[in-house]
Amino acid sequence: MDVMHEVKSSLDEVLSLGGRAAAFSASTPLLGAIPELDSMAVVSIITALEDRFGIAIGDDEIDGSTFETVGSLVELVQSKLTA
Repeated sequence: MDVMHEVKSSLDEVLSLGGRAAAFSASTPLLGAIPELDSMAVVSIITALEDRFGIAIGDDEIDGSTFETVGSLVELVQSKLTA
């Protein structure tokens, strides 16, 4: 499974980006850079990632740095998959 691709796909679906997420790289900034990504969207993205990957992400595992870049979000998912 390509975690980066799946995370970008989740971002695109949840934020209704119309395919824009396909061009995202690991260094693409998220929080504060994408207007569609507000506090409610963060919750929706976490839920979508949990469902897509079959993982559980605790509230204490999420802070501003989690949504700093696409890469930081991918790192969180990868850490949960290897735990």
